[in-house]
Amino acid sequence: MNIEFGDSGSVDVPGVGPVIGNEFAQVSVNFDTEGNSPRLRLEDLRSRRVRYLDALELEAIIWLSEDHLTKLLDPSADRWRGNA
Repeated sequence: MNIEFGDSGSVDVPGVGPVIGNEFAQVSVNFDTEGNSPRLRLEDLRSRRVRYLDALELEAIIWLSEDHLTKLLDPSADRWRGNA
């Protein structure tokens, strides 16, 4: 799948939903209400990998220190090691 974003940081792609992207990542963001409580459904459009985040997990991201967040954003830590 190849999506062109132009100058916009967020677009709504039919069949995929809202997409947030830049030159490094393209992620669709949707709500999932099938579980016990609403959660975010995040899908990496390059790898098709999906992650669900509930309110507690989202709050944990908000409370991360800049140092911890920077470590999470380092693609060499996990993403490029062949972990599926």
